[in-house]
Amino acid sequence: MSLYKFDGNRYTEANNENVRRTEGGRTVKKKTAGGSDGSAPQIQRREVPAAEASPQEGLTAAQAKELREAGWGNERVESPTKSDRQIIRENVFTYFNLIFAVLGICLIAVGDFSDLIFELLVVANTVIGIVQQLRSKRTIEKLSLLSANRVTAIREGTEIPVRAQELVRGDIVELCAGSQIPADGSVVLGQVQVNEGLLTGEADAVTKAPGERLLSGSFVISGRCRMRLEKVGGDSYAAQLTLEAKRGHAPAKSEMMRSLDRLIRVIGVALVPIGVALFYNQYAVQHLGLRQSVVSMVAALIGMIPEGLFFLTSVALAVSVIRLAQNRTLIHEMGAIETLARVDVLCVDKTGTVTAPEMELREVAALDPGSYPEELLRETLGAFFKALPPDNDTARAIEKAYPDGPAWPAVSTVPFTSAAKWSAVTFEGRGTFVLGAPESVLGGEFAPLEKRTRFYAEKGCRVLLLAECGGAREGRLEGIVMPAALLVLENPIRKNAPKTFAYFHAQGVAVKVISGDNPVTVSAVAAQAGIDGAGEWVDARELKDDQALVRAARKYTVFGRVSPNQKRKLVRALQAAGHTVAMTGDGVNDVLALKDADCGIAMASGADAAVKVAQLVLLDSDFSSMTRVVAEGRRVINNIQRASALYLVKNILSLFLALITLIAGFPYPFIPAQLTLISALTIGVPSFFLALEPNHDLVRGRFMHNVLRRAFPGGLTAIIVILFAELFVYTFGLELTELSAICVILMAVNGVTVICYAARPLNFPRLALIVSMSAALVVSMLTMGPAFSIQPMTAPAWLVCVVLTALVVPVQMGFEKLFDRCSERLRARAERSARRRTARETLRASRRK
Repeated sequence: MSLYKFDGNRYTEANNENVRRTEGGRTVKKKTAGGSDGSAPQIQRREVPAAEASPQEGLTAAQAKELREAGWGNERVESPTKSDRQIIRENVFTYFNLIFAVLGICLIAVGDFSDLIFELLVVANTVIGIVQQLRSKRTIEKLSLLSANRVTAIREGTEIPVRAQELVRGDIVELCAGSQIPADGSVVLGQVQVNEGLLTGEADAVTKAPGERLLSGSFVISGRCRMRLEKVGGDSYAAQLTLEAKRGHAPAKSEMMRSLDRLIRVIGVALVPIGVALFYNQYAVQHLGLRQSVVSMVAALIGMIPEGLFFLTSVALAVSVIRLAQNRTLIHEMGAIETLARVDVLCVDKTGTVTAPEMELREVAALDPGSYPEELLRETLGAFFKALPPDNDTARAIEKAYPDGPAWPAVSTVPFTSAAKWSAVTFEGRGTFVLGAPESVLGGEFAPLEKRTRFYAEKGCRVLLLAECGGAREGRLEGIVMPAALLVLENPIRKNAPKTFAYFHAQGVAVKVISGDNPVTVSAVAAQAGIDGAGEWVDARELKDDQALVRAARKYTVFGRVSPNQKRKLVRALQAAGHTVAMTGDGVNDVLALKDADCGIAMASGADAAVKVAQLVLLDSDFSSMTRVVAEGRRVINNIQRASALYLVKNILSLFLALITLIAGFPYPFIPAQLTLISALTIGVPSFFLALEPNHDLVRGRFMHNVLRRAFPGGLTAIIVILFAELFVYTFGLELTELSAICVILMAVNGVTVICYAARPLNFPRLALIVSMSAALVVSMLTMGPAFSIQPMTAPAWLVCVVLTALVVPVQMGFEKLFDRCSERLRARAERSARRRTARETLRASRRK
């Protein structure tokens, strides 16, 4: 037995090292260890004599059962996915969950149960991650079940409908117009025209006669045949291509997730030594006692861990996933939401994205109005498909345009065949009319119409000729053929396509059309859809090497005759040029590019392989919904950036305060309960309101830079005022409980000030949020002070508190202005560097020319 080997552009037959040939045409597949790298799952097959069933009889029930039990069934073979147990394990057993568990055990060990409230956030964050991943997995399973198609198999001379998964190697299957080919095999009886667009990207019909190969994933568009299945399950073309796409590393994480990962690594490395040093300092140096030392150490470490930031990110992304699901969009990976918000190049296919998949009759151009007036043409076309039922997309489009045609009696009919490329009907008393490809109908007399038909073809249309003749029989027209009209059909531009592409153009997103069709046709269609630069096209067959392809990626907008591997290379070339690339696709030929794109987007109506590889699936297969998807991505990422600054203020303060405590020997001024109060009312609640607000601005800059820019002014202000509080308390000999109360008030005032800056520009809802949080802080401190260890203060302590509170706003304003000025200088420097780089590239290009 031979399998397919991927050569970069397509699969060719090659002997597989895990398959050995035996006597008598029997094959055995060795036990393989497939799995985590994307290889096929382990399949065990035993020797079964090859069955050569006749096209008329097919296999017997006993043969089919034996083959299925021996492992030669057409079961769906997927790249291994995470089980429910794996998803739960990966979300529960994380490094930070371990840290929080250890900190909780430390508090329990010293009898401090009131400060364990932070563990609730840890549990909630974990549960949200598990639920979202399980939900996505279940949705995909439902999609696969709904898309399972039934085919007609020949068993013991009888046609029986079976599910594609119930077929076996050697089965005889009957195919007609509209049938999807369930596995690889050969035509044994009849002839069909096949659309292999989902495999090759080319929409042209391919004729398949007895002895020729049929590949799984393609569709029959006309004719009828019987095929013998030869490569089933994981051996088929589509399965091999899917596994190739899944093999290798996981999809790249989004910029925000990479930034958060780096933050986790830095904090994770620092936590253990800082925690040990803090405990030693508090217990052995300052002699604060075991309980106080443990509580202070836990408070410092909790302050350094942005647990609320991860919780906020999980919730905001989960809410976004739900909103998108309500708009018929499925998110496989949460990171895809951010990637979409940053996309600046969108690669699309022509059919199904720019145009609708169904054909439409655009025009009927009369060639002899005197002999064939408009009314006669309309009646003839309506009657034609009442006498001869349509068996392909083109015929169905014409029938749809003339549903009320007259029921003229038909003497004889000649169905369409891919060899003749026409069909004909002889009407009683009205003559014979033929409809088909102009060059096939007219033969040597086609030249006078060639220029006119080419005019329509260059606009992306399909042209048929309606003519009258003396008679017709299979494969031959009789008498004089008299042209009556040209029928112009097209896949119409999607209704919302121009508006959608105008939106992306206005948002600064460049659109690249990558198709397997003729580049002239694709360019014409792109121009009709309003895609900027549609006139810049190239035939990918002329791009002989990778360097030529990289240059073309920068220069052209439309790419025609593109192979699957070239699609992948185009995506990589655009990424290498510094772009964030999204790729839409619906075919098996798209899966390699979908995998490598920063964000792969599949149409649910397309190939199952594309749906599984993509990070995002449009369930209604409507490309216009992309505007809502991108807007939602921008909303959630912009708001997460804004709200994240609130969390990092606390982390910056806690980190520097821990270092100051170690170096200067000051006691740590907070306990976990106090940090929980401050975090809830100046970070947690405000951040959730800010994270769910409308915000559709283009995401600019790098995530961590943007967040730190917003967080550092508040963090540095908090460090300065609390450091002064420590000095004043030490100078005036105040109690540690008073220091703690002063620092809580200073943190509250600083937190409200940070909210004011993060919520700019202020409107009524945001002002209401600020007033509400301020009131909640005051009420909590006055009515529940003892619960948070906030003790009454003496007059000197109040004096220190009032003076330092008055410094919070001016100090933070000063830092804001300083950081604004630095950011402007850095932005101006980056823009100058970009202009110089562009000028150098332009100069080099002109020298090459």
